[in-house]
Amino acid sequence: QVQLVESGGGLVQPGDSLRLSCAASGRTLNVYSMAWFRQVPGKEREFVACINSNGASTSYTDSAKGRFTISRDNAKNAMYLQMSYLRPEDTAVYYCAKSPLDGRSCYRAIGDFDTWGQGTQVTVSS
Repeated sequence: QVQLVESGGGLVQPGDSLRLSCAASGRTLNVYSMAWFRQVPGKEREFVACINSNGASTSYTDSAKGRFTISRDNAKNAMYLQMSYLRPEDTAVYYCAKSPLDGRSCYRAIGDFDTWGQGTQVTVSS
């Protein structure tokens, strides 16, 4: 059973950068496709970015393109989200997730993921 733990959230100003980390324990992640989602109170959890098992394929929501970079280090059993040029609308709880589906592909739907972390709060405010 894989367990995921996010870290790196915090309070930052608009335009700042932040790097989120997702650490896995219990099982190696190197065969799984992974993703970042985020959720604001009262709204549905939404896709942010995904990465396939070897890191060769990534995908982003439109608002993240050019500002966020998803990456992974399979040797460290970890995944990251580098966020730059942060905006107030990026404020949310960010979750990492693991997909049980074919690791060669990248997935965007909540239903494609079976394991979630507890989330880390990102607040962008002046």
